[in-house]
Amino acid sequence: MSVARRATGWSAALAAALGVTVVLSAGIGPVPVPAETVVKAVLEAVAVPSLAGGELGWRRPFEFSLRESNRAIVMRIRLPRILLGALVGFALSAAGTVMQGFFRNPMADPSIIGVSSGAAVGAVASIVVPAMIPFGLGLEPAAFAGALITAFGVYAIATENGQTPVATLLLAGVAIQTFLGAVTSFLLLHSGESMEQVVYWLMGHLDNAGWGDFVPVAGVPLLPLFVCCCFLLLLAYARDLNVMLLGEEEAAGLGIEVERTKRLLLAVSAVMTGAGVAVSGVIGFVGLIVPHVMRLVVGPDHRILLPTAALAGSAFLVAADTVARSGAQELPVGIVTAAVGAPFFLFLLRKRRVHEL
Repeated sequence: MSVARRATGWSAALAAALGVTVVLSAGIGPVPVPAETVVKAVLEAVAVPSLAGGELGWRRPFEFSLRESNRAIVMRIRLPRILLGALVGFALSAAGTVMQGFFRNPMADPSIIGVSSGAAVGAVASIVVPAMIPFGLGLEPAAFAGALITAFGVYAIATENGQTPVATLLLAGVAIQTFLGAVTSFLLLHSGESMEQVVYWLMGHLDNAGWGDFVPVAGVPLLPLFVCCCFLLLLAYARDLNVMLLGEEEAAGLGIEVERTKRLLLAVSAVMTGAGVAVSGVIGFVGLIVPHVMRLVVGPDHRILLPTAALAGSAFLVAADTVARSGAQELPVGIVTAAVGAPFFLFLLRKRRVHEL
């Protein structure tokens, strides 16, 4: 079977699984909503162009008799949160897949170059000492800016004479993560009444999601479109990433512009991760466990692995957030992903060889 057919088949199956997960998730909560009602509520929101009286407008082709309370629960409360979770899971898993391929290490994840640590410093600083944040940026823009500044700072530190050795980049990332962790801890000690808000953000959450999360973030309009454009750019370099698994010298010998490809992959992955972390806080294990599991299922070819891991990451985070908000007390989703991801990853360590790609 050709690569294109395999990629299409797996992606279609995972997209269907994601759709089912979204519908079921939207029906789960303190007030249960039947899956049929969820589908009808979503269909009611669909609008198509219409030309009436010589003027272009919009009309809604579907109309059902639904209880207003159910419609409000699905469309105003649950669906924005679910879609944001799907988007964040998509971004973190795609970036994690690239990081694992880039570093040729299945233990790599999007935070390996300090993106999450930088976002944490920006977010915590905006809560504890907002006067230190220039231009009056709010929490999400500050977190996004912190993520990008850290990622590109690590890259600059690791680059010498136009070359960026992967080992140096990894070590620089670890050092910067440790330093920024100390900064975050220092700010946390001085957070005072803001400590609860700071800790909750650091645990990762989606409970403040709303339709406003799908409009400008740090000056970038339409977050879903932004993430999808970054993903398509990564997908365009999937073949190059496959070749780079052989090693940088071999990749250069096969015509790959190694340094330019490394810069692009790192930059796009950092931007995607920064956008996701900025709106959700630090959510661990999504970018680590999902790409690794999908690599075991579909193989290491990034032309197949990238789309399947991204879709699987969306479904995984939606499911994890459903568990997080379904108990007697709502939990930050980061707790659930860590509680599920860590034991499962230890199981894989015992059952599979994961020390090499």
